[in-house]
Amino acid sequence: MIVWGRLAPGTRIVEAEIADRLGVSRTPTRSAIHRLQQEGYITPLDRAKERRLIVAPLTQEDARELFEIVGQLEGLAARGAALLESRPRAVVVQRLRRLNTDLGAAARQRRPDAMGIFELDMTFHRAYVEAGSGPRLLALHAATKPQAERYVRLYITSLIDEIATSVAEHNVIVQAIDAGDSIAAQQAVGSNWKNAALRLSKVIQSLGERGSW
Repeated sequence: MIVWGRLAPGTRIVEAEIADRLGVSRTPTRSAIHRLQQEGYITPLDRAKERRLIVAPLTQEDARELFEIVGQLEGLAARGAALLESRPRAVVVQRLRRLNTDLGAAARQRRPDAMGIFELDMTFHRAYVEAGSGPRLLALHAATKPQAERYVRLYITSLIDEIATSVAEHNVIVQAIDAGDSIAAQQAVGSNWKNAALRLSKVIQSLGERGSW
């Protein structure tokens, strides 16, 4: 609900209301809220005599930090994908090229489907992450990436004009993996996410942060 925007940034989290909405008891709800707070999806908002929890705001600084973390994690995965044997690596590269071509074509439509573009972009990154990660890296990625997705989902319509730039950066990633150059693949992914953070920061600056007062 948080990742998909059904609970907006800044929304107050009331344990009883969440339990009722989900049709579960308050004990597992309390446990889930505690875990979400640990993972950064929920944060405390302290006021004079009241301490309450809210859905974590979407801010420029948080986006920059999150995208940098995701870039580091996915960079490790890209390095692993580049180190695969030639045959499985070729399969990954073929899929990446197809997805990136589809992404570019989707962005060039007269009326681009924002969520379709979002899904293609996420699928592109997921392809090399799943190919080049071990269980621990996958677990870290799964805990962190959805937090970055919150930003992309909310601001995607304002980022469509930048998709061509992302496609070009993706091509650099694909070429490095195809060449088996693990260092270049890791660096290309890091650069892609760093640049994505800069692009998003400009959009947030223009449209405003969400849930932050």
